[in-house]
Amino acid sequence: MKFGIFDQNDRSGRPLAQQYEERMQLAELYDKLGFHCYHMSEHHATSLSTTPSQSVLSAALIQRTRQLRICPLVYLLPVHHPMRLAEEICMLDHMSNGRFEFGIGKGASPHELAALGVDAADAQGRYAESFDIIKRFFASETLDFQGKHWKFDDVPVEMKPLQRPHPAVWYALASPDSAAWPAQQGMNIVCGGPVARIRAITDRLREEWTKAHGEEAREPLIGVNRYIVVGESDEAALAIGRQAWPTFYENFIKLWRKHGTEPVNAKLPPNFDDLVATGHAVVGAASTVRAELTRQLEEGNLNYLIGSFVFGSMPHADAVASIQRFAADVMPALREIESVAV
Repeated sequence: MKFGIFDQNDRSGRPLAQQYEERMQLAELYDKLGFHCYHMSEHHATSLSTTPSQSVLSAALIQRTRQLRICPLVYLLPVHHPMRLAEEICMLDHMSNGRFEFGIGKGASPHELAALGVDAADAQGRYAESFDIIKRFFASETLDFQGKHWKFDDVPVEMKPLQRPHPAVWYALASPDSAAWPAQQGMNIVCGGPVARIRAITDRLREEWTKAHGEEAREPLIGVNRYIVVGESDEAALAIGRQAWPTFYENFIKLWRKHGTEPVNAKLPPNFDDLVATGHAVVGAASTVRAELTRQLEEGNLNYLIGSFVFGSMPHADAVASIQRFAADVMPALREIESVAV
C-alpha cells in the first residue's frame, strides 16, 4: 500500500502568497513523512483552484522536496497545446530527477472549457489528438501529425523525458466499462464513489490488465481519493471538517451555480456529515480512521490511497496536526494491506 495526496488548492480566504507558502510547507512535510506522490487538479475561472497552472506549481514543489513524486491529476488536454505540454513534461521530469508523472483528461466542466475558448463539443476530439501527439513527441525525433485540431509537419523534437519511454501516466476511472483502455495503455488509475462500485472497477481493471500485459506483469497503482481528517478525538476531527467544508463546497459549486447547472458525475453534498456518511470523507481519531480506511481499502481491493488532507478554510495548523497523526498512527497499519490477486 502506498499513500498519495490530492490537492484542489481551493481558495481558503487567506492571502494567496500565504496559501502558496503553506502548501509548500505541507509538501515538505509529506516528503519527510514518506508519502509517495503529490497530485493536484487543474481548474480555471473558479475559486475551486488557486493554482490553475499545474506545471508552475509542480516546478515549485520540485524545489521544496527530495523524494516525493509530483503528478498533475489531470492535465486538461483540450486546453493545452500538445507540443508545448510535452516539452513542459520533459522539463519537469529532468528538473525533478525523474520524480514527475502526469494524468490526462478532457475536463468535467463545460464552463471552464468555454472560459478558455474551447467548445465542450470539441473536447473529446482535442483530447484524443493531443494524447496521440504527446506520445509521438516522446517516441520520435520529428513530429508529424495531420489532425482536425492540430497539425505538425516535420517539426524537430529537441528533448526527451528522463524516464523512458515517458513518465507514468494516470487516468481517472468512473465505471468498470471504462477499464479496458487505460489497462491497455499501461496507466495507473484513480477511482471514486462508494466501495461497492470501486470494487467492480478494480476487478475489471485487473482483468483487462492481465489480458493486455500477462499474468506476470507488475500491476499498476489502483487508487481511491478520500477526504481525511485525523483529530485528537472523533468529535474534534468532525469539528475541523464541519468548519472547513462550507468554504470548500462554495468553491466547488460556484461556477456551476453561476451558469445555473450542476456537475454531471462529481457531485458533492453541501453538508460535511453527509460526505462522511457516504464514506467519501474518513474522519475521527486515529483508531476510527484506521478502521474505516482498512475496511474500504480491503473491500475495494486497492493498493493506493490518495488523501485530501486540507480543504476549504481549514487552518494550516490543523492540517499539519492531522497529517502528522495520519503518518504516525494510521499509515503503518495500512501499509500491511495487500491487494487480492486477480
